[in-house]
Amino acid sequence: SSGINAEYGGKPRLSKFFTYYSEEMQQQIIRETFLLLSKREDSVCNFLEGGTLIGGSDFRLVYRHYATLYFVFCVDSSESELGILDLIQVFVETLDRCFENVCELDLIFHMDKVHYILQEIVMGGMVVETNQTEILTHIEAQQRIEKQEAGMGGAPARALSAAKSMAPNVNLPKLADLQNISLPSFKKL
Repeated sequence: SSGINAEYGGKPRLSKFFTYYSEEMQQQIIRETFLLLSKREDSVCNFLEGGTLIGGSDFRLVYRHYATLYFVFCVDSSESELGILDLIQVFVETLDRCFENVCELDLIFHMDKVHYILQEIVMGGMVVETNQTEILTHIEAQQRIEKQEAGMGGAPARALSAAKSMAPNVNLPKLADLQNISLPSFKKL
């Protein structure tokens, strides 16, 4: 797999390249891909020869059009087009489960989560998982970890509150008083 793109009206909302291209070349590839797809009728098959910028007949563009979004995978000619169509379906269904009816705004405002979901499916251009249940299990585990880590941000305040409640008569120093404390200096060896 050379790259993945989800776009709306020629504006990429998600792009991931597994082959190095300069930023300028990536933008040209995305524009060329959109031009190739936007000329196609809805009744034709969902794969076509890749554009000249990505290698022409050596690559295939495999895509699905959902509402206002195109999900496009660029793969080498040895890949199964039908397998990639199924992969796109798994990706979109997983996004749909995670965002409850995925839309363009989800791709924009939750880009990190979308990339994480994609990484659970495709890593380094290789398909690593297609079982939606497995993918969702990994995503839910990641969300639990993130919630635990977010809870740790308030740990110092909770510790201070617990210390105060355990020993209400102890006067703890105020933060402003701690600014003027000088730390001992150590000799360099």
